[in-house]
Amino acid sequence: MGETNSKAVTSVILGALAIFIPALGIILGVMGLVLSKKAMKEIEMSNQQGRGLAVAGKITSIIGIILQALGIVLAILAFILTFMSVGVFYETGY
Repeated sequence: MGETNSKAVTSVILGALAIFIPALGIILGVMGLVLSKKAMKEIEMSNQQGRGLAVAGKITSIIGIILQALGIVLAILAFILTFMSVGVFYETGY
């Protein structure tokens, strides 16, 4: 029985942070995704533990990236709709 892969542990932490930290979430998610992929390769080649952690890091990183991207799209949409409605008020005089 080997030791737990540190990259797998780090990928889970980065994936969880990607879900909860706005603005930096996409960057943290990508970092977590890269580390989880590296961890899976290292675990496969060595006798280390942590494959489940690497998979969890991959999943949480993907979820974090999706949620952050969705948040950015919604923020842009809200920004556009806000200024479109302001333009309507100026045109109609209300």
